[in-house]
Amino acid sequence: MGANVKNYPFTVSGSSRPRADADPVPPAGGARERVEISVLVPVSERPESLTTLYQEFSAPLRETGRSFEFLFIAPTQYRALTAPLAELARKGEPVRVLNVGPGVGETAMLKLGVQRSSGSILLTLPAYARVTPAALPDLLAALEQGADLVIARRWPRNDPWINRLQSQLFHRVLRGTMGGRLHDIASGVRGTRREVFEAIPLYGDFFRFLPLLAIREGYVVEEIPTPQHANDTHARVYGPGVYARRIVDLLGLAFLLRFTDKPLRFFGLIGAILSAFGGVLLLTLFIERLGGEGIAGRPLLLLSILLVTVGLQSIALGLVGEMIVHLNAGRRRIYRFRGTAPGTGPVADRRLQPASAALAHHPALERRRISDRRQVVRT
Repeated sequence: MGANVKNYPFTVSGSSRPRADADPVPPAGGARERVEISVLVPVSERPESLTTLYQEFSAPLRETGRSFEFLFIAPTQYRALTAPLAELARKGEPVRVLNVGPGVGETAMLKLGVQRSSGSILLTLPAYARVTPAALPDLLAALEQGADLVIARRWPRNDPWINRLQSQLFHRVLRGTMGGRLHDIASGVRGTRREVFEAIPLYGDFFRFLPLLAIREGYVVEEIPTPQHANDTHARVYGPGVYARRIVDLLGLAFLLRFTDKPLRFFGLIGAILSAFGGVLLLTLFIERLGGEGIAGRPLLLLSILLVTVGLQSIALGLVGEMIVHLNAGRRRIYRFRGTAPGTGPVADRRLQPASAALAHHPALERRRISDRRQVVRT
């Protein structure tokens, strides 16, 4: 990601001019004071007033008594929208603005925000209101209770039926192809431990599927119902290209979740079906030829040969993938687990350790995590 972003000029609030050679990684010494919570706001589609968004969602964080910061990552075309935020920063508000060049996707902006942030807890907000501000303390409470990633589910839904229908169809496809129990993966309002975001590789538009990838890795993912914001009640119908991209993303995600470690099952199944169908056609043509009927000029002969050839190539591609997986198996981390050592209490991956040590020893929490892990192993 760093290489993708360094090609674009960006500025941090307080800078006098764009710097094309800026390093997105903060200095090791950390001139900026560390905070507990970093709120990342990528400014991409249909942004609203960012000043209003900050004032509205920073209020409940102040009431928690924790230190926090807001990072707004915005392309240069939104400088007029982010200018009031720079004014807030000059007044001492914990606000920073990262201006990136055009063409930087939401996932790249968020990864840049993670690198420039210092909080151990990351909250992500879209540049438009989805849920009420009271959802943020609820997200923090769920993280304290042992969750690794928490999604703010808009419930009850008060937007038009067309929005709810699109959401239901999208999540039904998700559950049908990849399983899971999530209901509002597209809300964009999430809380996560920094380690989760840093451990899972993200690219393209896969940030919206971060909860599914986290479940696959064995993290504890929860979804809490939160009231829908009053501004999130407008009907939204996207262009055909948006729906086509979502379908392609779902196909790519399904392949990554199910066949990353066993590519031959995917390519081999497709190749076997094509080769079998082409073989049946060739056998039929061969029987007809034995009966004296000519087959040289028939398109069906070319089709059957093509099917067999493509099928064999697909199987060969799966075998190559299996060899790559095998050669890299010793350097890959396949499983993450939590367990209990006799007389020592729960033993957990350091990156999955809950914030509260008392909750780490809670038997109900341990049973829930074991159940989640078993679900991951089955998939």
